[in-house]
Amino acid sequence: MTTSGPFTIDDLARILREGAGDAEDITPDAEFELLGYDSLAMLETYARIEREYGITLDEEQVASCRTPGALTAVVDAHLSAARAG
Repeated sequence: MTTSGPFTIDDLARILREGAGDAEDITPDAEFELLGYDSLAMLETYARIEREYGITLDEEQVASCRTPGALTAVVDAHLSAARAG
């Protein structure tokens, strides 16, 4: 399900909430680790994003994302590339 708009913090918060529970304090610059999201929660999040949006994320890129802002930028770039092509 690719969308025509950007992937936002709200989109990420919804996916985090569905997969890992509470996502109330999600801000662009909060670190996932400090928010309580461990590596398993993040793997589930990446898998949910890939399934829902029909994209394949670059594992190295997403592994380097420490904040919601960084992850949304990576996902949005993948979505833009998929739309273009």
